[in-house]
Amino acid sequence: MSVIQVSLIGDLIGSRTAGERTALHARLTAALDRVNAEVRAAVPLRITVGDEYQGVYADLGSALRATLRLRLALLPEVDARHGVGRGTITVLREEPRVEDGPAWWAAREAIETVESTERRAALRGLRTAYVPSEGTGGPDPDGVNAALVLRDQLLHEAGPESLSVLSGMLAGMSQKEIAAELGVTASAVSQRVRRDGLAALVRADELLGRLA
Repeated sequence: MSVIQVSLIGDLIGSRTAGERTALHARLTAALDRVNAEVRAAVPLRITVGDEYQGVYADLGSALRATLRLRLALLPEVDARHGVGRGTITVLREEPRVEDGPAWWAAREAIETVESTERRAALRGLRTAYVPSEGTGGPDPDGVNAALVLRDQLLHEAGPESLSVLSGMLAGMSQKEIAAELGVTASAVSQRVRRDGLAALVRADELLGRLA
């Protein structure tokens, strides 16, 4: 049976040249488990081969929320790129699960777009792209990708401390609670929120998360 869903393909950047491959794999596994617990998936994220992973979502918003949380779970030690596709998915076999269809072809096209675009110095912060397959409806892909370019660039420019603050904000913590957890002043947290556009990232995550 084929249904229209949203597929996600991700892979780690520079992982082939990284040392301690076992530790890297364990970090990725932990990140996937964490995001699977936070964002509901039709088919939970799982490693497919090497450092590539895949998952399926009922809506675009959930897939985009997952991409941000995965990067935050991995950064600053390692980063990841993501391709998100929309279309029909055909389950060829359940155990082990094998899927095919336009949603996967679109997601592959999207991640290849990210890989080629990030080679350009002016857009080196891009880590996520969205491609819908023809005739599947949904949000305007140009609008979605415009938002992702800006979201990813802000995240690319954020330092490790700001990434920790952002993770706390996405978890619903107050700035006072984040400050206590990080061992800094509430004023320092507030300064990072304003300087690095963290509130804008949280708002973008909220709005992107509403996409069907």
